Amino acid sequence: MSDARWMDRALFHAARGAGRTSPNPLVGAVVVSPDGVLVGQGYHERAGEAHAEVRALEDAGSRAQGGMLYCTLEPCAHHGRTGPCAARIVDAGITRVVAAVEDPNPLVSGRGFAYLRAHGVAVDIGRGAEHAIAMNQPFFTLMREGRPFVTLKAAVSADGFIAASADRPTALTSGPAHRHAHRMRAQIDALAVGVGTILSDDPVLTARSAYRERPLTRVIFDRRLRTPPTARVLSTLDAGPVIIVTSRHSGMTASARRSLEQQGAEVLTSDGTFRSALTQLGARHIGSLILEGGATLHAAAWRESSVDFVRLYVAPRSLGGGVALLPGCHFSSSELIGRRVETLGPDVLIEGYVHGPH
Repeated sequence: MSDARWMDRALFHAARGAGRTSPNPLVGAVVVSPDGVLVGQGYHERAGEAHAEVRALEDAGSRAQGGMLYCTLEPCAHHGRTGPCAARIVDAGITRVVAAVEDPNPLVSGRGFAYLRAHGVAVDIGRGAEHAIAMNQPFFTLMREGRPFVTLKAAVSADGFIAASADRPTALTSGPAHRHAHRMRAQIDALAVGVGTILSDDPVLTARSAYRERPLTRVIFDRRLRTPPTARVLSTLDAGPVIIVTSRHSGMTASARRSLEQQGAEVLTSDGTFRSALTQLGARHIGSLILEGGATLHAAAWRESSVDFVRLYVAPRSLGGGVALLPGCHFSSSELIGRRVETLGPDVLIEGYVHGPH
């Protein structure tokens, strides 16, 4: 079996950790004996638990001696919550490592490869890199830019509107589209809306009809601190924390802040830009964020070039007017990179990168 096929198997295992490893990356590994037989495989299952390479080596046992290890990310060479994988690879007698991509974490960033080579292990890098980078965009963005990977999500009518009016929520999409959206909620770190959505819809912002293992952070962008203490989302703190992002120039009163904090919300003060708020969320190890709206928040993020990925659920009905998607912004779904289209019942999912995975 070729390097490409063994790496495909490692990538398959990496994807099994989706929704459970953050802020760590998705990583898979397989061990192949000197005569080309698969003898071990594993993946990183949860942050704080054994890394993929260690699980694969433990699965292989003594059969790893003289063999090859394929992994989707550079093995670490530092002591974190677990020991260094590079040392375990050397101790197991592995003679060759094939890795998809270098780890952008400054604590690793080439040190794992250097350790392996210094101990006589042959290292090849790049096989499966595109796939490995794409599946770990939240981790790569957090490591390189200190902010979450942002997905703009919206349900849109066939003629490009997200609601019939600003003060009235409009049901557009079907059950299959709703279920898909909640499966996506189950895999990310945080979900964000603007205060207008809270005031008009009063949503709970939880992942329903989809299993979620970790708490889901809910973020409300609210410059003037208009979120009512009675908002339903504040009654769901068992599902995860609620962070309300306001502006230090908002003129908010101490009593308004105190009443929200008494309901369990964390009030975060930024300089008023979307990008600065993202940096503060990144400092809280939030690597992925779905931006659900409304139109004002979507447009603010788009104008600051802070959207990385777009996911649209397009319904087969026209509204003939109302609140447009990204009003005043240049946007065309046909310009998305790696654009993908999928039918979900009567609706159509269109998604893709704004800048491409990197």
